[in-house]
Amino acid sequence: MFKWFKSLFLIGIASSLVACSSDDSDPNIVEVAQNDARFSVLVEAVVAADLTTTLTGTGPFTVFAPTNDAFALLLTELGMTKAQLLADKALLKAVLTYHVLPAQVMKKDVPAGKAIATVQGGVFKVDAVGSDLVITDGRNRTSKIILTDIAASNGVIHAIDKVILPANKNIVETAAAVADFSILVEAVTAANLGATLSGTGPFTVFAPTNAAFASLLGELGVTKDQLLANKPLLTQVLTYHVVAGRVLKADVPVGTAIKTVQGETFTVDSGLSITDQRARKAKITGTDVMSSNGVIHVIDKVILPKP
Repeated sequence: MFKWFKSLFLIGIASSLVACSSDDSDPNIVEVAQNDARFSVLVEAVVAADLTTTLTGTGPFTVFAPTNDAFALLLTELGMTKAQLLADKALLKAVLTYHVLPAQVMKKDVPAGKAIATVQGGVFKVDAVGSDLVITDGRNRTSKIILTDIAASNGVIHAIDKVILPANKNIVETAAAVADFSILVEAVTAANLGATLSGTGPFTVFAPTNAAFASLLGELGVTKDQLLANKPLLTQVLTYHVVAGRVLKADVPVGTAIKTVQGETFTVDSGLSITDQRARKAKITGTDVMSSNGVIHVIDKVILPKP
């Protein structure tokens, strides 16, 4: 009887020690950050935004954690002091939750080139650039992932060298900020499509450059004013450049008919050339320009639906 009790007692002690050892060796995400001097500003920010309880919770979470140097760069970019940033709780919370995913995603599982949804609600993408993993945020800024798979009891941390920011411009605003889309913006306005393309979406816009529109005018034998005045034609052509949903380059279906908001389809080949309904070709020359309500791909020729 005594031997049995002694064995049970020893087993109980051993189990307790294992449990304590496990608890001690598995700090949560906030504790991991607190124990790393490189993340001291991040910890201050998490406290100031009242996110400590959330990030010490069950999770699991993935945190793309900016270093102190990353925060220093952000302060310069925004023209703010650290005290001003920490005092702006709304901004701070939006920015910090944009760095958090509601699941554990290890380096090997990061979906390259895909839209990654954050706790904040916005998206970013991660691309493999040589041996680096580079984030493109909602404002088309980039940040490099410099450390990966830092384990925590409730998720994982990846360290980044620049604070990422959620999108602050919709598709129309993003296009308006690019000089080479000035005719496209004029056309969207003339067709009364500005409100639609500024809406919730998401949308994917295959956006012709000014040179693409100039080529179209020559092809149709019309002036820009004549094109902008022909609202039915303009609406038909512009909506043929819009696809429902956010379709990043990595998700563009090659060789498959892609249905547009206008109702007709076009196809994209492996060389990123579009074939429209008139068997004309346009080259996709730029991809994955992020916005709050979708994504823009740049094309060098206006595509056309059936006559």
